[in-house]
Amino acid sequence: MSAPLTVLVAARDEEEVIGTTVTSLRTAFPAAEVVVADDGSRDRTAERAEAAGARVVRLPRRGKGQALTLAERTCGDGSLVLCDADLRGDLRPLGDAGGDVVVAAFSRRIGGGLGLAKGVARALIERRGGRSLREPLSGQRFLSATARTEVFPVAAGFGVETWMTIDALRAGLDVREVELDLEHRATTRDVGGFVHRGRPLVDLVLACSPQGRNFRGLRLPLVGSVVALAAPSVAPVAAVGLADDLWSGPERGFRAHLRGGATTGTLKLVAIPLWALWKTRSLSGAVLVALSANALNQLDTRPGRALKAFVVGSLALGGRPRGALAVAVLLAPYDHREMTMLGDAGSNALGAVLGLESVRRLTGLRRMSAIGALAAVTLVGERRSLGTLIESTPLLKELDALGRYP
Repeated sequence: MSAPLTVLVAARDEEEVIGTTVTSLRTAFPAAEVVVADDGSRDRTAERAEAAGARVVRLPRRGKGQALTLAERTCGDGSLVLCDADLRGDLRPLGDAGGDVVVAAFSRRIGGGLGLAKGVARALIERRGGRSLREPLSGQRFLSATARTEVFPVAAGFGVETWMTIDALRAGLDVREVELDLEHRATTRDVGGFVHRGRPLVDLVLACSPQGRNFRGLRLPLVGSVVALAAPSVAPVAAVGLADDLWSGPERGFRAHLRGGATTGTLKLVAIPLWALWKTRSLSGAVLVALSANALNQLDTRPGRALKAFVVGSLALGGRPRGALAVAVLLAPYDHREMTMLGDAGSNALGAVLGLESVRRLTGLRRMSAIGALAAVTLVGERRSLGTLIESTPLLKELDALGRYP
């Protein structure tokens, strides 16, 4: 196995086995650094890993994929061996197999479920990557330096292995499987076991959704389009926002988009006001809706920020519309914990929801005052980042940080 090499282990609440696993890995790979990505463990996982000789990256609980992404950035250059915390067996043959991505297939099956998640993962890899793998969910794998560059940041949660494989196949890398005599803790066919095995299935579904990168560079599912399910009237806004999520360039702000020519940002600048004009049949209503959509979009630069602004705005309007407010409350924990992202689809749509409700409730001077306030917010966002303003204002900074990981 070519040096340099790092062994990266994702762990959560594994104090009973992590010491043994780290010791075994250090024996198998004496020249490698063993790094444990501690995903918010509530026990002594981190302490026991350090005692066994690993370097521990302590993280708040975000999910397996996010923990691997953040810990990988702290590792030295070169190839990588990924390993689950409860593994028993020798992984050295992975690095000797010669591929860019080498996946360990267990020679013996111990415990397990009905194979639903594995079947879905296998079908996704075959459909999206053109290959069929025996063990698509195996967390034991070798990545060459080239493969590491291609697949990181990895997908969120337990969708990490499946989408890592798809990314590698799409990049034209050499993906292989090697059968090894390995064991890990078996799950049973009871309620707890099925719940445990159901998590990868949920994460696979989320990994099928459009993906974006947040301010930390984490690769997260873009779920903001669900706002359109609660408020179908704003579906066109969510659609153009999603287009911007998927195909936008580096442009930010009105001036940058206008200078950029025909971009998805320019599409939003044109489409949202025209849609709002058609929807409200009023020039002032169209301006109010468009500015509201843009204001929440400008705020969506940190987890939870746009959702908090929407909740405050909705409560100021009497807690309406209730469907969109319920969606915002349901999404808030996942957004704050950096498990999903609103994206432009969600922030623009929620802003449009507030704008439409404001048009219904505000007339005359009150409407013009709202337009003036939103125009001022937009101007501040153009000349100076709203995030910078929030973070430099003590009370706003404290409210903004509530519920968010540091």
